[in-house]
Amino acid sequence: MNNRVAEILGIEKPILQGPMSWITNAEFVAAVSNAGGLGILGPNAGQTTITTSPEETAERMRREIRKTKELTDKPFGTTLITDADMKFTWPILEVVIEEGVQVILLNGVEGTLTEKIITPLKEAGIKIVYRPLTPTIEDAKSAQAMGVDVYVATGFDEGGTLPTSIIGTFTITPIIVDVLDIPVIAAGGIGDARGVASAFELGAEGVFLGSRFIPTVENPAAQSVKQRIVDSSAADLLLYRTLPAYYRSLPTPFAEKLVAMDNQGASREEIARVGGSSSVIRIGMLEGIGEGGIITVGTGITPITKIQTVQEVVDELAAGIK
Repeated sequence: MNNRVAEILGIEKPILQGPMSWITNAEFVAAVSNAGGLGILGPNAGQTTITTSPEETAERMRREIRKTKELTDKPFGTTLITDADMKFTWPILEVVIEEGVQVILLNGVEGTLTEKIITPLKEAGIKIVYRPLTPTIEDAKSAQAMGVDVYVATGFDEGGTLPTSIIGTFTITPIIVDVLDIPVIAAGGIGDARGVASAFELGAEGVFLGSRFIPTVENPAAQSVKQRIVDSSAADLLLYRTLPAYYRSLPTPFAEKLVAMDNQGASREEIARVGGSSSVIRIGMLEGIGEGGIITVGTGITPITKIQTVQEVVDELAAGIK
């Protein structure tokens, strides 16, 4: 396959699996990479408990990286979150370099990408996939100038933390493609080969999916959550304001509480204080407890009709690659 994303990242198919906070682990990520895509360890990969220590967070990631290496000899990625204070960023960056991870997914808000992060990664020969919270022309040009290898254009169709701009995936993708020389990957709401084909028609050279990979045999999400996704469609999703902008979830008692707060005029800050912790994803999606958690997925869940293996999902998506 003559594809720049595949060539840059050293993979067979330009299909990237989203990091999805708590619901990745070594077994799942290795399965994606072994299937020909790029598996990516999320911020809490393989974990079931919270730590507030940057050093312990980094060492947990080191252990999961080593487990993944035992399960695949293909490239895989690790998530590096760039935020205002960077206190978790630096310890994980050091681990990624020390462990020889081949690809890094930089997740960041606009303005947090700096040469201080890019330079050591480039010097270590690590390929950089940059995925800002909200893609903009200015941010894309800046990231390209700094030397990122691949840019992810995320639309409002995604699950998890939504962009601050309400612009859909198939609108933002060509906007970003038209101003960059580096390859662009489309993210948000892609659930089958038709979505993949559409993204490529708009100039994307790869796709980035999270929700599509949750109802797979290898994913660590609760079985009840996988079945809920299979049984649901985009029409079932709830949307509510929070920080930094919006979240969406399949209906759970806790998600309905957050929607009610929004409808009653609570501020984004108030809603975030109640439901803004990543633990609500752990409770809702890893443990499958709706009373205290959410099931955040994107609008691309509609075509998901059964729980499959990762290999089956990758093969089906790859049918849409042009």
